[in-house]
Amino acid sequence: MNPADEILDVVDENDEVVGQAPRGEATVRGLRHRCVFVEARDPEGRIFVHRRTPTKQVFPSHYDMFVGGVVGAGETCDDAALREAEEELGVPGLPRPERLFTFLYESAEHTWWSYVYRLRCELPVRPQAEEVAWHTFLTDAELERRLPDWTWVPDGLEAYHRLTAFRAGEAGSPA
Repeated sequence: MNPADEILDVVDENDEVVGQAPRGEATVRGLRHRCVFVEARDPEGRIFVHRRTPTKQVFPSHYDMFVGGVVGAGETCDDAALREAEEELGVPGLPRPERLFTFLYESAEHTWWSYVYRLRCELPVRPQAEEVAWHTFLTDAELERRLPDWTWVPDGLEAYHRLTAFRAGEAGSPA
């Protein structure tokens, strides 16, 4: 199936389903839907970073520090996070990603409820060629150094900044 034909749930400002639309239509019309963002780390704690293929409908050839994507109609966000991680990393049988928080991403062109997860990937990755043009694992410091120089997907960059703030809050909370 063409990805543009995938049916998505359209949601309102409260993340309640208000209808359905094909992915291509949702993108063109700016219909709010749901997306998952999974931070994948290797056994050394490095973050999986990749450049999207030039054929992607949204943010082609941009860098991203998350794997993920849209949530299909009737699909749970938790199931979508696992499916997207397994597909994009090319690793079947991953543990279920841990959900961390949700936020509403809005730009002039796009709006979606964003579900942010984390996952430790112990197995070697074999990224999906249709999604990933290039990949590596970077330490947190290496990633930070590349933020100003690489063209990042804007929703992933916002999720990354929110995740950084979330971690700072985790570190400051009592055990």
